[in-house]
Amino acid sequence: MRATDRRMEIVRLLQMTQQPLSAGKLSDLFGVSRQIIVQDIAVLRGENAEIIATPRGYVWGKSAQAQRVLKFFHTDEQIEDELATVVEMGGKVESIFVYHRVYGKIEAALDIENRTHVNDYVHALSGNSKSLKNITGGYHYHLIAAAGEETLDAIEAALKEKGYLAE
Repeated sequence: MRATDRRMEIVRLLQMTQQPLSAGKLSDLFGVSRQIIVQDIAVLRGENAEIIATPRGYVWGKSAQAQRVLKFFHTDEQIEDELATVVEMGGKVESIFVYHRVYGKIEAALDIENRTHVNDYVHALSGNSKSLKNITGGYHYHLIAAAGEETLDAIEAALKEKGYLAE
């Protein structure tokens, strides 16, 4: 299969599925290396394809939603409740980022949109991995998406009530 045909097929697959597709899975489907798939994705994104990389794989860009950046400060023990509050109220935690004095903005995609994703994330942090917030003393930001501003307002109010938002 030619590279252009493979790339068109990647776009078609991503547009047809709601589940993330990993580079490994795509490489198995097309009989090429994972690195070839990563290069294909880079080319497609360079051509303005709406491909988003998440921790679980690639997804086709979602329709426009309301988004808001909120600043947080809380303990590691409160991570699960923080994320669960967002998703249970209809939100999605798109990413986490911090502003480091030396390295500047450090960001990671999260793509947490349901309780299963929350549980998977918390479980992943139970080993040697630590949350990005820990390199800035607990302060961090999340990009949160929801169907509308009203939902974001309700999420923000609930997080503020729980004491998770930083001033």
